[in-house]
Amino acid sequence: MLTVFLLAACATSSPPSKLPPSATDLMLLKSAKLCDAKKTVLERQAGVRLRREIWGTGEEIRIPSDRSPTGSEEALFFDQEDQLVGLLFVFPAPVDLTPYPVLRETLGKLKPTLEFYLNIGQVSVKDSLDPSALYDTGDATTTVRYLVLTGSPPMLLASSFTVDPYAKLMSPYRAEFLARIERSHAKVAPSAKTSGKGSTDREPFAALQQFARGEAAHFGSCGAKDHVRAADAYGKAITVGFSDKLWLAEAHHKLGLAQLASGKPEPARAAIEKALAIRPNTAEFLNSLGTVYAKLSDRTRAVAMFERAVTLRPNYVVARFNLAEAYEQVNPRRAIAEYETYLALVEGIAEEKGRAALAQQRVELLKR
Repeated sequence: MLTVFLLAACATSSPPSKLPPSATDLMLLKSAKLCDAKKTVLERQAGVRLRREIWGTGEEIRIPSDRSPTGSEEALFFDQEDQLVGLLFVFPAPVDLTPYPVLRETLGKLKPTLEFYLNIGQVSVKDSLDPSALYDTGDATTTVRYLVLTGSPPMLLASSFTVDPYAKLMSPYRAEFLARIERSHAKVAPSAKTSGKGSTDREPFAALQQFARGEAAHFGSCGAKDHVRAADAYGKAITVGFSDKLWLAEAHHKLGLAQLASGKPEPARAAIEKALAIRPNTAEFLNSLGTVYAKLSDRTRAVAMFERAVTLRPNYVVARFNLAEAYEQVNPRRAIAEYETYLALVEGIAEEKGRAALAQQRVELLKR
C-alpha cells in the first residue's frame, strides 16, 4: 500500500498546459474510455468482481488492481445520465517510468501545475519528504493528470482522465481526491508545513458536480449539446449553493445562457440579471444580457449593455462585434466604426476568422 504523509503544497504560477498531447506508452484506457455508457462498460467487465458506490448524483465503479489490465486500482465515475466522465488510476506501488519513453518525453515538456512533498514508504530511505509534481495535459475536451515522484528515475503514483468540466473534482485541492491517493489514513509529517491558505477547495461537492454536469451538457463534451439538461444542472447547482460568490454568479450566468439556447429569453434575462446583482460590471455578463435583449427585440437596451461591456473591456471582441451588429439598423455609421474596430482587434486571430469574414461583408454592404 501507498502511504502518503502530506502536505506542504506550493501552486506554481503557470496555468495548466494542454500541450503537448497526452500521448503515452503506458496504456491506461483499457477498461473503458471517457464518455462510454455505463451499460457498455459493465458488459466489458462481465465476470469481474466490481465494487459499486454512490458518487454524488452519479455512480462510481471500482476495479481492483488484481483484476485491472493496468495493474492499478481503477475508479470509474459516471454522471447521472450514466456516461463515464472520469477515471482514476492509483498504483499500489509507484511505477518506474524508465521503460516508458513517450510518457517521459511528454512530462519533460510540461511544467508542473502543482509541486508538493510526499513521504512514500516504499520509496523513501531517508527522513526527508519526496518531491512530487502534478502535470496537466489533455486535448480539446479532456484533462489528463499525472502525479509523479520527481526523483531519478521518475515514478508514477496516479493518473486521472476527465471530461474537462469534471477536472475540478479530480484535484489535489479536493479532500476526496487526496483521500484516494493516500490509500490509507494520511498523517501530517512532523517536519511538514500545513497547507497554505486557499489550498483546500471547500465548495460543496454536490454543487460542483452539478455545475460540471451543466458545462458538459452545454458544451457537448460527450456528443451533442443538451441545453435543457444544462439548465437543469445549473439550476440544481444554484439550489445546493456555493460559498464563493464568483461561483454563484457564474452559475446564474450559465443558467441564463442555457435558457437562452433553449428558446427561453425571459427566464434567461432574469438569471443573468441575478448574476449581475452578485457581480456588477462584469463584461461577460453584460454582453450576455445584451444578447438576451437583442433576442427580445429590445435594441435600445441591447446597445446599452454592449456599450457598457466594451467600456469595461475595450478589447472584448465578441461584445464589440455584437455592438456593431446592434447598431446596424439604428446607426449604420456607428456600426461601420465598431465593425472596423473589431476587425483591427482580431487581425491574425484564427479563432475569429469566420466572424471576421462576416464583419468584413457587413462593412462593405453598409458602405454602399
